[in-house]
Amino acid sequence: MTDMTLPPLPTAHDRRRLVIGYAVYLTAACLFALNGTIVKTILLSGVSAARLSEIRATGAFLILFVVVLIARPRALRIQRGEWGILLAYGVIGVAMTQFLFFVAIERMPIGIALVIEFTAPIFVVLYARFGRRELVRSTVWIGLALALVGLAFIAQVWQGFVLNGVGVLAAFGAALALALFYVMAEQQRRSGYQRDALSLTMWGMAGSAAFWAIAQPWWSFPWADFAGLSEPLAGSGPQLPLSTLTTWMIVMGTALPFTLIIVSLAYITAAQASIVGMLEPVIASIIAWIALAEVLTPAQIIGGVVVLAGVYLAERGR
Repeated sequence: MTDMTLPPLPTAHDRRRLVIGYAVYLTAACLFALNGTIVKTILLSGVSAARLSEIRATGAFLILFVVVLIARPRALRIQRGEWGILLAYGVIGVAMTQFLFFVAIERMPIGIALVIEFTAPIFVVLYARFGRRELVRSTVWIGLALALVGLAFIAQVWQGFVLNGVGVLAAFGAALALALFYVMAEQQRRSGYQRDALSLTMWGMAGSAAFWAIAQPWWSFPWADFAGLSEPLAGSGPQLPLSTLTTWMIVMGTALPFTLIIVSLAYITAAQASIVGMLEPVIASIIAWIALAEVLTPAQIIGGVVVLAGVYLAERGR
């Protein structure tokens, strides 16, 4: 007779930790979702995507630097072999992901841009299969097929592709950059440098800020572009200073949610967090519909759900 040992039931303490972890991560997802509308409002006011990326990365780096300096000062040290991967992580994983996403949402609905960007885990799985020669489950290919079908619904291909071409390319570029962000972060965390998530995020922002400072020197920064007013509620609400919206983007839309994600991972696993993170495009679409009157067609909504289902299957397959 085989001895079948059942796994222990979760205790009240375990359930409490899960509730805390999910609540913290969901808060971060809501802040990221709201940030999409804030960013698009700023972009529609005439600020360039590149300059907005520059000030976002630099401001977030300065805030996270102070946090790391207080909480984990030893993490400010960079070992000799780390410089290359941290720089690539900052330029490709952070700078390009943010910039290309900004370009995408400037030209297409925020929810659609996010759904396309959220295909990044599928690219990570494909890299694991063909780049690292790892075995993956059949559910990965089912997930990939679902994602492609969902993207066809989002683009409404039967109407001759209704989305902005530059926006779509930028969104897929952001997805590829985000996939590299995941891969490089994983390699860095598994290396012998024992880099924690908080300092890794800070140095990623530092690399992005350094890249933009070289590409667009600060002495040429168009401060006047951020001195105007904007109407974040599709032209029907109160006017707000662009400087206020930019500050919100840096603090509440970047530094705080990144920190909250790191805090949540002390209570839940990365796999559990990724499932909650899939709510971000849904929340962002609702906010954009209310604030910017970005109404998605029923076909696009169905397509978005199918894409997220495909990404979920691909993640589980990995």
